[in-house]
Amino acid sequence: MTTPPVTSTLLPPAPLTVAAVQADPTPGDLPGNAVTAARLLARAAGQGARVAVLPELFLPAYHPPTLAADPAGTDVAATGDGAVDDPRLDPVRSAARDGRLTAVVGAAVRHPDGRRTISALVVDPTGAVRAGYDKQQLWGGERDLFDAGRRGASLLVDGWRLGLGICYDGCFPEHARAAAVDGAHGYLCPSGYLAGSGHRRDLYYAARALDNTMYVVFANAVDGAEPWRFNGGAAVYDPQGRPLARGADSGEDVLVATLDPAVLAATRSAHTMLADRPVDQGFPRTALPA
Repeated sequence: MTTPPVTSTLLPPAPLTVAAVQADPTPGDLPGNAVTAARLLARAAGQGARVAVLPELFLPAYHPPTLAADPAGTDVAATGDGAVDDPRLDPVRSAARDGRLTAVVGAAVRHPDGRRTISALVVDPTGAVRAGYDKQQLWGGERDLFDAGRRGASLLVDGWRLGLGICYDGCFPEHARAAAVDGAHGYLCPSGYLAGSGHRRDLYYAARALDNTMYVVFANAVDGAEPWRFNGGAAVYDPQGRPLARGADSGEDVLVATLDPAVLAATRSAHTMLADRPVDQGFPRTALPA
């Protein structure tokens, strides 16, 4: 049985320092949360990060009642090519420029065709903002407020190919696998895990790393008020699923780690699941009465 080829087996040319952020935005306060994002990005840049990932829906905060009641105040608008030009994001733009980093920031995005999505905004080192990826797997009541994304996406930074996912996307092995088959060296996941879900939070993203022998950068919301209280635990996982950096279950933090192409190469040489995978596991099955 043949296997689908990986799009690219090229390794990145040099290490890349990344940051996974956990923080507690204020529901509905997009301008204030943009200022907080800028502060966190400056902190990440000060520790040498070239890429920083903030939590899911960070700009409006993950608070469904507010998202439902005030879409005009909580959403940003994207043009047909995905560009976002909203003066409320100026602090984030400035922080990306000043820190010479690429930021992945959670937002609610309104598209020209009327779709509303949970999205990862990509802010590049020039300060340009675009809706880089729309969440494909919506969770629970999100379906009442948002539309599912229509395609995957990967971010290219300094020779690194980094698949984009958002929270519940990472619960599906196929999502990260699609990024890996497309040649991803890493997987970036802005998320919003509620308190009480720590076991699943720590299992899913370590598993996605090991499944695909790639790095995973997991950002998460933290603290907040019931019933929307979040559990932090932001982390960077190596290609065997071991945490290189991990946050506590409460409190703001910026977790910084360096992704190493030599470690990536050694792991993929020793653990060849990605190369050995079959097209599918749909062989005939036998039922065994006992």
